[in-house]
Formats: sequence, C-alpha cells, structure tokens
Amino acid sequence: MILNATQMGEGKPLVLLHGLFGAARNLGVLSRGLSGGARVIALDLRNHGESPHGLPMDFATMAADVAETLASLGLSRVKLAGHSLGGKTAMALALTRPDLVERVAVLDIAPVPYDHDYDDYVAAMLAIELHPGLTRAAAEQALAQTVKAAPMRAFLLNNLVLGAAPRWRVGLREIQAAMPDMLNWVDPPGTRPFTGPALFLSGAESDYVTLAAAGEIGRLFPHAQCQEIAGAAHWLHADKPAEVIAALREFFGV
Repeated sequence: MILNATQMGEGKPLVLLHGLFGAARNLGVLSRGLSGGARVIALDLRNHGESPHGLPMDFATMAADVAETLASLGLSRVKLAGHSLGGKTAMALALTRPDLVERVAVLDIAPVPYDHDYDDYVAAMLAIELHPGLTRAAAEQALAQTVKAAPMRAFLLNNLVLGAAPRWRVGLREIQAAMPDMLNWVDPPGTRPFTGPALFLSGAESDYVTLAAAGEIGRLFPHAQCQEIAGAAHWLHADKPAEVIAALREFFGV
C-alpha cells in the first residue's frame, strides 16, 4: 500500500510515523522543528489520515507499507522516527529491512504487548450518528461518557470531517478488527537484531516504557540508548515539543 506523505525541508530524508488515531499532520511540530536540516517526510499509516483503508494491520504489513512508500518516493535509506503505533511500525521496519533504515528513534513505546481500553473509544466513535446536521459539540458530548479526558476527545475528533456528508478519516471498522494485532508484539517474520543506532525516547511521566521492557529493547536493538523527557507523558512531543525536537536533532544530526 502506498501511504499518503507530506514533505517539508531539504536534505537527507527523515521519515516520521504517527500513533494510533493520529495522522501526519499531528506531527507538524516535529516536522517543522526537524526540517531545518532534513527532508522530513511524515506518513499517514494505513486506515489513518488520507491513506487508504484496509486489513490487516499487523506490524509486518504496516512496515511493508512504509517500505513500499519509500520505494515510490525513490528513497533507499532513511532516518526513521515513530511514536506509539508508529514506533512499533518503525521497529518492525528496522528489524526486517535494516537496509532501509540508517538509524531509528522510537517515541514512548517498546517491543512488548500492551493492554489499553481503546476498544471502548472505537465503539463510542462508531456509535455517533453521522448526519448532515452533526456538530463538533454534539459529537464531543456523545464521546464524553466514554472518553473522560477532554484532550483525548479533541484528539479523536480531529478525525471527524463535518459537512453535508460527515465521515471519519480513520478506518474505525478496520482498527476495531485489528486492535489485538496492534496491542500485541510478536517479532515480525525475518526479524534480526537491528545493529544500527537506536534511540528510545520516552516521557518520564508515562508508563509505556517500563524497566521490564529493557530486556526486549536490548535483545532487538543492542546499540539502543534510552532517554526520558522530564515532565512529559505518552504524547511527549505535545507535552514537551522543544525538548523532544532537541533530542531528535541531536540523535539524527540535523
């Protein structure tokens, strides 16, 4: 699958991959912050943004999407960064196609299974009746019973396109069906340890990258360095954008 790409800046290619329910445009602060020294290419993963919808969504398949998209752009070797779902996809690409990845940064995720309540979020989004008179306020009110945090509701509603024929940008049915694959981690077929430089950048207030994950990170990324961003939680690039950009610029040399 060829993924939708947005590009900014000039120089060596640096590819960004967003998290679940996100899109390339959500990484605009990173794109702008890194584009002074690189050609930044932010991709919409399948079932997100303006990319096509379809199953499956295991990480081998999503990594193959990225590889196919890089080939379509004439890129043979890139610097790669991914957050959360995009981080798992970035890891899968580095582990199965190291020829394509010069170095990889993984933001607040590890190569381990997770257990979250995103099924409830998807069900709540699907339950919203999409009709021409739908307003953002009404959609937010419908989500409020399930999605308690206002910032998360706003994040999810970024995917809602209002108007004469309201629609979700995200493939909710596909995401719902693929949730077990996305929350799990199984080494993709053909995995071998990535021996290039790797940065695991996490939020100090997040619980996504624990000490228990250190062994798996070391097994698959023997040259990994781990770094925490103080005062940041899971969406570290939103919480502390300047600090995240600084860490990525140093790691990528841009």
